[in-house]
Amino acid sequence: MRDLKYVHNDEIAYIIDSYIHSQRDRAVMKRKLLDDIKFEDLAEEFDLSTTTVKRIYKQNKEVIEYFL
Repeated sequence: MRDLKYVHNDEIAYIIDSYIHSQRDRAVMKRKLLDDIKFEDLAEEFDLSTTTVKRIYKQNKEVIEYFL
């Protein structure tokens, strides 16, 4: 498994698009990983709680790391 900070954004975007099935989760993960948006700002942008955004991130980060 590689550290995400050393992986090119195109590769991360491909993995997100290929293996994360929820459209909302894909959007959250792209904004977090590719645009480096804070959890609080993502929560506001997607009209979710910060806790929900953190849960989405944690669950899907494991999927991304698996495929790296």
